[in-house]
Amino acid sequence: MNLALPVRRTVLRCLVAPLLGLAAWSLGAQALPTAAPETEGMSPARLARIGTWLQGEIDARRVPGSVVMVVRNGKLVYSDVRGRQDPAAPAAMARDSMFRIYSMTKPMVSVATLMLVEEGKLTLETPVARYIPAFAATRVGVERTDASGAKTLVQEPQRRPMTVQDLLRHTSGLTYGFFGESLVKKAYLDAGVGLGADMTNEEFANKLASLPLHFQPGSTWDYSYSTDVLGRVLEVVEGKPLFAVLKDRLLDPLGMVDTAFYVTDPARQARIAEPFAEDRVIGAGATVGNPRVAQKFESGGGGLVSTADDYVRFLSMLRNGGTFNGKRFLSPKTLEYMTSDHLGTSVARTPLYLPGAGHGFGLGFAVRTATGESPWITPAGDYWWGGAGGTYFWVDPKSDLFVVFMMQSPKQRTVYRSVLRNLVYAAVER
Repeated sequence: MNLALPVRRTVLRCLVAPLLGLAAWSLGAQALPTAAPETEGMSPARLARIGTWLQGEIDARRVPGSVVMVVRNGKLVYSDVRGRQDPAAPAAMARDSMFRIYSMTKPMVSVATLMLVEEGKLTLETPVARYIPAFAATRVGVERTDASGAKTLVQEPQRRPMTVQDLLRHTSGLTYGFFGESLVKKAYLDAGVGLGADMTNEEFANKLASLPLHFQPGSTWDYSYSTDVLGRVLEVVEGKPLFAVLKDRLLDPLGMVDTAFYVTDPARQARIAEPFAEDRVIGAGATVGNPRVAQKFESGGGGLVSTADDYVRFLSMLRNGGTFNGKRFLSPKTLEYMTSDHLGTSVARTPLYLPGAGHGFGLGFAVRTATGESPWITPAGDYWWGGAGGTYFWVDPKSDLFVVFMMQSPKQRTVYRSVLRNLVYAAVER
């Protein structure tokens, strides 16, 4: 056996991947059209800075590899694939490498929810307890400090019920135990919530309902398990598991053939991207999981594995006002509503307000409310989200531009977002 041959193939794959990226999309009647960047108002030389920057990061061993796709006016104008898929293996990163997209699952579950709303199967103002009765008895945890400085948790009744809209905009009162510190978060960790316990979605939702809420429903934006609970609501409404709901509603119609909660096929398992061994921590007690092992839990808030090409199909549907390949998924009015700010001035923000300055939050997305304020170069009206493993996207309707960025590095997950945006908008010439 010639051992040099696989090595040569790997090297060639690294060298030609950025070039083949554009050509690949020209194959197939339903593929996204491609265009030279200059024909769509973007500078090829300035877009090339993206690859140069990423190669420097790869050479410095900050990330193993990456996939970037830039779409302008509905056409793929830049695609870059470089580095290694797994730092512990020789395979090069590829266009079809599969990534844990974590919280980029949330927009997909949110879109599926609004599809049900459009069909009259669900309303946003409906109390969550109608679908998950255990939440009717859930109480709110309030910290009290005594004269000695000791803190205790007092539980109070909900002032109003948690609604489906609260789940979509993270104002449910739920939280994440692995971000920040509080007695409620400690209760989550003590109960083992989110730390690998394999429960069904029903069991997980009921477990959360047995724990105190972090805030009164509707009062405060706090990043949370809200979308996981929303996934259970979809199961109740549709009468089938969450993955079946997503397959029927989005994955199969959009042709997202490589998107799933678990990857049990050995051929696909060989395409899963991995972070460095020292870069697998997401938060307190939470590390990068193994999607090769199928479990009962289908996390609507962060469980999907996907590819750049698959996610581009999802974003293409959003960019097209809710249609893809002639099929309508959402009304343009519904999409406009989803990507509007749903917080206003009445909802408080926690210190860990992930959308940041100049942003509100819609139904499943952070939404830009001002062209200024944020340090990111983006016009008002864009919407975005990212995943704990390092994946990221944004859609900019005013510029008719969207970007998908795939890598696996929890450490760099927020650092790279600003750099990538700056490089992309530096290439916009008209």
